[in-house]
Amino acid sequence: MKTFLIGLLCGIIISLGVVWFFTSARQIPEVKKAEERAAARVDQARESVQKATERTKEALMAKLEVLELKSEQVQKELSEKGKIVRRKARDLGEIVADAAKDASLTATIKAKLAADPDLSALSISVATTAGRVTLSGTVASPELIGKAVALALETDGVREVISIIQVK
Repeated sequence: MKTFLIGLLCGIIISLGVVWFFTSARQIPEVKKAEERAAARVDQARESVQKATERTKEALMAKLEVLELKSEQVQKELSEKGKIVRRKARDLGEIVADAAKDASLTATIKAKLAADPDLSALSISVATTAGRVTLSGTVASPELIGKAVALALETDGVREVISIIQVK
């Protein structure tokens, strides 16, 4: 019975030592500093996420304002027109650039027609859309239709020529 009590007492002492060791480890300054640094980084990350969320909300609101997509504007446009249509600014820029390119092609072809003694730039109309040229009007012979189409095809940037020129 004596050995049992001694063993029990030793077990209790060892258990207390283990408990003390693990609880005192939390008291070590390096561990506390590491926990504090981790907590500070978590707080910084939380603040960064909140700031990023705010910036994203502000950017979205600004885009909605620029595109006139706020609730009141959408409701008004739906009631007036029955639909909402918006284009990206890049698409609008491309449309403007394409229109300028088409106008340049039209002017170049008109100049070629005016320079040719057999063709009349006044009797042949030229329309260009996305590199597709449509020739219309009248000429004196079928050969002149071919000549007008060839002049248009020789122009850089022309992808296709459609002729609805009539022989008078």
